[in-house]
Amino acid sequence: MPIRTDTLPSASSLWSLHRPGDFLDCYSVASTLSPREAATRGLTLPPWARGLLALRNTLVRPFGLKTGEPDRPIFPTGHETDDEIILGTDDRHLDFRIGLIRSGGRLYMSTWVHPHNLWGRAYLRLVMPFHILISRGAVARMAN
Repeated sequence: MPIRTDTLPSASSLWSLHRPGDFLDCYSVASTLSPREAATRGLTLPPWARGLLALRNTLVRPFGLKTGEPDRPIFPTGHETDDEIILGTDDRHLDFRIGLIRSGGRLYMSTWVHPHNLWGRAYLRLVMPFHILISRGAVARMAN
């Protein structure tokens, strides 16, 4: 299934968060999965991505950033309907959400980030190449 770089549908709740200067990307794929099923399938990271996340957690823990815990996910559910799920959290350096919305036979996955300060903007630049790889891989796993 081809993955498209896309535009987040206007019905998404993420648009209510978006302000000038925020980061917002979107990828889509043909899929019949519900947003919850897609999140479960797509956001189960492959070993190399889990390793990167473990490294990230080790590096940012001394700065007091959120790292998640086995009994508390780093990206809790903030909003869920039959056609959309929003996962994410607010942290000291940035606010972060992943939105999955089903529309017109496609599943759209978008990441919204609102940096709070210079550290948040620098962090976003640093992780961007990994974000793209992980996001595209996640969307590929959501295809059926």
